[in-house]
Amino acid sequence: MVSVERPALEGSVAVRDGRRLSFAEYGAPRGPAVVWMHGTPGARRQIPFEARSFAEREGMRIIGVDRPGIGSSSPHLYPDVRDWAEDLELLLAALAIDDVRLVGLSGGGPYVLAAAAALPGRVRGVGVLGGVAPTAGPDAVEGGPIQLAVRLAPLLDLARVPLGITLTQAIRLVRPLAGSALDLYAAVQPAGDKALLARPEFKAMFLDDLLNGSRFQTLAPLNDLVLFARPWGFALEDVRVPVRWWHGDQDHIVPLRHGRHVVDRLPDATLTVIDGESHLGGLGIAEEVLSTVLALS
Repeated sequence: MVSVERPALEGSVAVRDGRRLSFAEYGAPRGPAVVWMHGTPGARRQIPFEARSFAEREGMRIIGVDRPGIGSSSPHLYPDVRDWAEDLELLLAALAIDDVRLVGLSGGGPYVLAAAAALPGRVRGVGVLGGVAPTAGPDAVEGGPIQLAVRLAPLLDLARVPLGITLTQAIRLVRPLAGSALDLYAAVQPAGDKALLARPEFKAMFLDDLLNGSRFQTLAPLNDLVLFARPWGFALEDVRVPVRWWHGDQDHIVPLRHGRHVVDRLPDATLTVIDGESHLGGLGIAEEVLSTVLALS
């Protein structure tokens, strides 16, 4: 089994309404900063080892952030995705970060786009890896598995807290079998994700992130699904900072056409199609992603 080093810095900061956001930091403490937003599900340590090594080698810092309701971040449901940017601004202030680049995987995509729209003076550039597209409002696109969340949104909104408690308890019960459970999940995935999840370093990262993030609570994934079914609180045309988007052409969770749809509506965006890869393909090109976003300004 691949050994997993602890983050260089890990903790939580105070945000609005007496809440806290937890984070994990890798790399150089005073280098250019990249906030890496985890997928759905996920938590603050869902950062590829390749990205961590790149940060140390290149003198940059990567900060993973737990969304509310996972890890040590206080449970909270934002009114819309854009509202989280106010918490991010407080986190950046606490960590003495003036300007930042953002990377978002899957369900982290809407959050990094929201921060770019809300904080154009601080966000230098954005990278999105197979990001979720809007499902409501003028920027909406239909189809894909996310439509199930749209149909179930009223139920999820009412039942998300008891469902989150049940999910947390279930994960605690299967903790000793987490590795086998991840292998079973990988076995039914498309070829691209199956190959990535078979790599020891990725398996180690996902297990470390899952078991640490879900230790206390597992409400964040349900909150994400509720928010993704609502208007996001901003229009795609409001994202004026440069966006670079990577999407696997075999993505079975967020179809490639969703990525094209969003990129076509962003003022300054380019799409890179990852041939033969599925939903997690962007995690396998972490150095390319980080090099690209660091060059944005």
